[in-house]
Amino acid sequence: MINSTTSTDRAVPTPPVAPAGHSGTRPLTQRPDQLSTENVEHLKAALAAQPEIRPEVVERAKALAADPEYPSLDILKRVSGMILAAPDLSEDQS
Repeated sequence: MINSTTSTDRAVPTPPVAPAGHSGTRPLTQRPDQLSTENVEHLKAALAAQPEIRPEVVERAKALAADPEYPSLDILKRVSGMILAAPDLSEDQS
């Protein structure tokens, strides 16, 4: 099995660290939603600099597609368990 080295969506987030002398508790305050567009041009440029096709990802996909052991039995069992445990939204009366 080939392990992913490009995906970051599976990383466990680290908890924030309180500054020295800080109690760690802070009252929650309501703030209005805000949208900042000051970095939009930078983001557009960064996106434009990315290749449309990433050959290393294509090669990884080909290798996974050719691997009869992918996905592993453990992964299939976990996914099927999640599907079975999920509520049937077609029966939701709300």
